[in-house]
Amino acid sequence: MLLVVVLLFPGSLSAADASGLPAATKEAATKEIVRSARVVGRAAVVDGRTLWLPGPRMLVRLSDIDTCDLPQWSFDPHAATAGPSPAPVACGALAMAWLKRLVGDRRVTCLLDPGATGTVHVGVCRVGSLDLGREMLRVGWARLATGGASRPDDRAAQSQAIGGRHGIWGTYVLDMDEWRKKAVDRTLGRRPVADWNLLSTREREISPAFRDAHRQPRRRDR
Repeated sequence: MLLVVVLLFPGSLSAADASGLPAATKEAATKEIVRSARVVGRAAVVDGRTLWLPGPRMLVRLSDIDTCDLPQWSFDPHAATAGPSPAPVACGALAMAWLKRLVGDRRVTCLLDPGATGTVHVGVCRVGSLDLGREMLRVGWARLATGGASRPDDRAAQSQAIGGRHGIWGTYVLDMDEWRKKAVDRTLGRRPVADWNLLSTREREISPAFRDAHRQPRRRDR
């Protein structure tokens, strides 16, 4: 069962007020109220940063983090292959898998951001006392969102992951915003070579794996 606790503020539209309104008006009022709600219930994982709450039919994106989209690949510089690129890492799929592991079949509590706009709600979500977004940062399958506000504990979690080269931080990975701007094929059948080619035109180097590579001495064949 999904429990939705709605916080009504002075001037908000109550259920009794809305009962006599047209359906479209009631729907708009409900959306406005839900944006300032605390939502509790079981959730399905859509990707590494998004949950689906089936009761109110609501998508909730974890606040202030970003992850590889499902079709995106990164590359492990320490795992050689027979081809020209290092071993591909399904960073989007692995981010989703880790979030699924955290959520399991347990109840999720999301405090939604009332200032968020669009069809996808944004909020801080927890399983018990575990902050899902912060845990994704700690294990390295998420990064702090570009331009977003970040809490000190979130920054510390990301710094720990970077220092340990956990998750994406141990790979060559394209900045997520840049990937979304450049990737033409975003289907689940996207092949790793497409992202390897995008890396050759990268505008930013967000992971320390690039810096580590620059420090390696150039090989000179005798």
